[in-house]
Amino acid sequence: MPQKLLEDINKIDVNKIEIDIEGIRVVNPHRYEMEQLDGIIKFDPENKIIIGYKDVKDNEFWVRGHIPGRPLLPGVLMVEAAAQLCTYYYKRILQDDRFLGFGGVDKVKFRGKVSPGDRLIIIAKNTELRARRAIFDTQGVVNGKLVFEGVIIGMAV
Repeated sequence: MPQKLLEDINKIDVNKIEIDIEGIRVVNPHRYEMEQLDGIIKFDPENKIIIGYKDVKDNEFWVRGHIPGRPLLPGVLMVEAAAQLCTYYYKRILQDDRFLGFGGVDKVKFRGKVSPGDRLIIIAKNTELRARRAIFDTQGVVNGKLVFEGVIIGMAV
């Protein structure tokens, strides 16, 4: 049974961009094919929530080969997009310039497909924040449907 969403996305305007790609680039180091986050809709440190999105395009590097004729966004890229959202949160809150790399992922479940043309809304709730480690519950939503969930553990390096 899927979890309840970490944030009721029906109560926010998912088309109102709070931080655009240029604002993300100021904080996150990812570029080119590995840039998996397009914008941030809500940055709410008081409630430990951040919501971002990835617009899945038909010209991305994986489309041609990840199920030809029926491209599906690889789960590992969904998790990477969520990790980039968590990195943004960590670096903004702690004002830390170190790279936040994967320390682990846990309880990841994929519950639906994501295809070119979809907007993947990513929700992250911070559950632990220390100088060397951050833990987030994350979820991905497409058209109101939960498509993935998992815990991301980041380690500062």
